Amino acid sequence: MKEPGVQLALLIDRKHCRVYIYRPGVPEKCLENPANISGESVLPEFVLNMSKV
Repeated sequence: MKEPGVQLALLIDRKHCRVYIYRPGVPEKCLENPANISGESVLPEFVLNMSKV
C-alpha cells in the first residue's frame, strides 16, 4: 500500500517548453519539449499530448 500524500506532480512551463516531474524521494526531472507526458505507475492510463497544451 502506498503512503498517503502526493505521489506525482507535474509542472508545465509552456513558455520554455519544459515539464518538471516531482516524485517523493526522487530527484526532480526536467523534460525539454516532450511530445507526451505519462502518469507513470501512479496513473498508468494517463497520457497528456503536449501539442494540445
